[in-house]
Amino acid sequence: MKPTHIRLRRACVAAAAAGVLVGPAAAVCAAHGAATAPAVSAPSPTPVTPTPDTGAGFPRLTPAVAARLDAAVRQVMRETKVPGVTVGLWAPGKGSYVKTFGVADKATRAPMATDLHVRIGSETKTFTVTALLQLVDQKKIGLDEPIGKYVKGVPNGDRITLRQLAGMRSGLFNYSLDGDFIKKLQADPEQNFTPRQLLDYAFKHPVQFPPGARFDYSNTNLILLGLVVEKVTGRPLHEVITEKVLAPAGLRHTVFPTSAALPDPYAHGYTDQTASGKIEDSTHWNPSWAWAAGAMVSDLQDLRSWARTLATGGLLTPATQAERLKTTPMDLPGDGYGLGIFNVQGWIGHNGSIPGYEVLPVYLPQAQATMVILLNTDDQYENQEPSTLFGQAVTSIVTPDHVYPGHEPPAPGTR
Repeated sequence: MKPTHIRLRRACVAAAAAGVLVGPAAAVCAAHGAATAPAVSAPSPTPVTPTPDTGAGFPRLTPAVAARLDAAVRQVMRETKVPGVTVGLWAPGKGSYVKTFGVADKATRAPMATDLHVRIGSETKTFTVTALLQLVDQKKIGLDEPIGKYVKGVPNGDRITLRQLAGMRSGLFNYSLDGDFIKKLQADPEQNFTPRQLLDYAFKHPVQFPPGARFDYSNTNLILLGLVVEKVTGRPLHEVITEKVLAPAGLRHTVFPTSAALPDPYAHGYTDQTASGKIEDSTHWNPSWAWAAGAMVSDLQDLRSWARTLATGGLLTPATQAERLKTTPMDLPGDGYGLGIFNVQGWIGHNGSIPGYEVLPVYLPQAQATMVILLNTDDQYENQEPSTLFGQAVTSIVTPDHVYPGHEPPAPGTR
């Protein structure tokens, strides 16, 4: 699934299906050499309208179902060697399932717990785009305005619209796939990057394709949208998101950090996206390199609340939420990407991956069901994001008609 990535070197992780979708490193397997690709007609967006709660297809979360879920999660843990995972499921009238597995700190063997903060990677995109869409509601910007109106020096800036940036159809190169950027970050993961530095890495590459021609997940798009929010409001992005998104959404344990600090308590994160290729503790890596595309921190209960707010449009007008939920195809049948949001086999939301952590908070309108999965590693298993494997295992049990991500996993070595 192409949205999950905030991955660095492993950018070709089968986007829309293998990594559930989106994190800052943005899987763009064919990202190179697409500058001369012929223009094609962009598919018409497909409206995705949440339906009322029927509870259809979602079982009561009885002890018997919980036992099946326990076994499935443990099986994925054995295969992937994930240190720790938290799984939460909630549906009106069906009960809940909230359980932690494994450890939050490999050094102390402290167990995972439900109140731990984690880095949320590309889930950050949902907050940045929400702040942008609030400005649309306020008539301060228009989705079909060109990015060049707000940020100078963008290739094709007079043609790429804010809508295309939010929908991952700009054609701009993903800075987090640039070799020089990767080397610099891995040499000193605690250093600070500015948004302009990130754009410089992207803009030294030719555009991949004409604006709107196709879907291509790129963190560059979100850096630009973050700058738009700052320019229009005259305030730092983290302040705007805190005041205009987090506060009204009632998210008291979610933060947009301006340093590498994590709020207590937190899970340690582990990654093999290191200069040596060995697994290291990345807990205190500076997330500035992901900024508007993936720097934020949250916890289980806030992500549960946010998944529903995001999918149902709690902070936007109905008209703007309808625009957000119009999707265009990603890589697989039944999957689509809207404006900083995806619909994967009926599950609406976004995933996130950043070195050391992965999250998958999604909402199924048909049953008003919420699923949140948190991991303290982003190490892949046979070319697949571990959060996708957990999501698939859980939904195969509770929503067999809406299995996330709804595809046969790619064979090892094919991506």
